[in-house]
Amino acid sequence: MAEKQILNTENAPAAIGPYNQAVKAGHTLYVSGQIPLIPGSMELISSGVADETHQVLKNVHAILEHAGYSFNDVVKASIFINDMVDFATINEVYAQYFTDNQPARECVAVKTLPKNVNVEISVIAWKD
Repeated sequence: MAEKQILNTENAPAAIGPYNQAVKAGHTLYVSGQIPLIPGSMELISSGVADETHQVLKNVHAILEHAGYSFNDVVKASIFINDMVDFATINEVYAQYFTDNQPARECVAVKTLPKNVNVEISVIAWKD
């Protein structure tokens, strides 16, 4: 059995709790939920759900890239939003990043997200 490898990069926001940005087990990479924090400054993007979604996906990309993966390797995405009214906007931005081989996905509206953001996305990636 493959060992578990902890992965963190300065190109994505530092964890704000007892977790890591990503864990690799075998060929599978589990990326923790990302919110619209700017790496380094840890400032929140709050200029609208489209901008927030772009920042979230930039953070996801930085973690994937650090681990040697890409959006094409993502097999599952989980999207958490605070209001289904924002679904169409989030989906439009999401489609700009997942252009081929779109992963399985769910989108769930929740009562509250960390730091009261509008969107959080986690992914699972796999490659041989």
